[in-house]
Amino acid sequence: MKNLLLFCLFLCFVVGLFISSAQTYEQQSLIPTLQQWLPGKPFEAWLAHLEIPYWGRMISIEERGYYHFIEFLLRKSAHFFVFGALACVIYLLLPKHSFRKLTALFVTFLFAAADEYHQSLTGGRTATYHDVILDMSGAVICLLFLVIIMRFTVHKKRSSSI
Repeated sequence: MKNLLLFCLFLCFVVGLFISSAQTYEQQSLIPTLQQWLPGKPFEAWLAHLEIPYWGRMISIEERGYYHFIEFLLRKSAHFFVFGALACVIYLLLPKHSFRKLTALFVTFLFAAADEYHQSLTGGRTATYHDVILDMSGAVICLLFLVIIMRFTVHKKRSSSI
């Protein structure tokens, strides 16, 4: 039953990624929603000090404006966490073997690269290896946390049963 749920989750990720990368920027824009949910521009003074190097540019509120900057942060966070979660699901679906972590990361890399390629076929969207690097950073860190948590819980179960 656990594997069936994990497989359904995996399919949801894959379908979600496919749909997302097939949409234009305008179809995915979060700006109207952000303007509605954050009318007072909370934390603007604090965020104004934040500059993020990306694609050879510094992304900031000054450069993009408040709502576009928040959208940038949300989109890049989504890259990190979605591919991190995907790597964890793939890892949990794989049979136990010596290279299970590397296999999960490699399969996640294939999905990240395919997602960027698919995105490049969509009008008004660009594919970038920077996003693949961000995707894989999320995959490595989330998978590392999963393995640590799994080891800790297995160790805790063993010590409590003694």
